[in-house]
Amino acid sequence: MTKSLKEIVLSGSHLLAIENGGNIRTFDRRGIASLYELLNQEPSLLNGATVVDKVVGKGAAALMIRGGIKELYANVISEAALDLFRDSDVEVTYGEAVPLIMNRARTGQCPVETLCAECKSAEECLPRIKEFIIRTIKTTK
Repeated sequence: MTKSLKEIVLSGSHLLAIENGGNIRTFDRRGIASLYELLNQEPSLLNGATVVDKVVGKGAAALMIRGGIKELYANVISEAALDLFRDSDVEVTYGEAVPLIMNRARTGQCPVETLCAECKSAEECLPRIKEFIIRTIKTTK
């Protein structure tokens, strides 16, 4: 992993940085929206990619695994996400592991992490994530 890729996220410039084939792309949407969109609209960017993400919960882990990334650095990662990655071929390093990812209001657990809590694989998480994304889009219109 290149030092500059990590610096893009750790400097606060962006929330997510992906390098694939020498090209670097950055994203600033919070949550799993960017990863979900990439997996469904531009899967080749994830396949074999190196990813740096500010916060990785179980839902983001599932999307990255399904997308076929090869390497991840997470500034903060949940224990549930680490468990999911253990059964994958993704090389994972991180700054801090936490018991769970909090929601944006910091009043409880991240809703996607809650939805995926009982899932044993990335594949099991995907329908729940899709439903969450669809529900979120409907409530923001």
